[in-house]
Amino acid sequence: MSRMFNPPHPGAVLKEYLPADVSVTTAAKKLGVSRQAFSAILNGRSGITADMALRLSKALGTSPDLWLGMQMQFDLWQARQQAPQGVQKLAA
Repeated sequence: MSRMFNPPHPGAVLKEYLPADVSVTTAAKKLGVSRQAFSAILNGRSGITADMALRLSKALGTSPDLWLGMQMQFDLWQARQQAPQGVQKLAA
């Protein structure tokens, strides 16, 4: 099994999409979310939900699948670093 590199948190990628002259507060208002919620995503403390993916796609002209795909890759990589213990196959 090949090891995938550690993908960036989607918030790090999102920072690159934001225009330099748009503040976190302004972006949050335009997205219809709180500044705290948006800041938590940008700083990797929160993940991107389906609702946020739809908001970002509308505001940035991207696909919601882009954001959810990045979040899934990030979450899966993190989970693989601590594989679950005690799991057994269901079928013999």
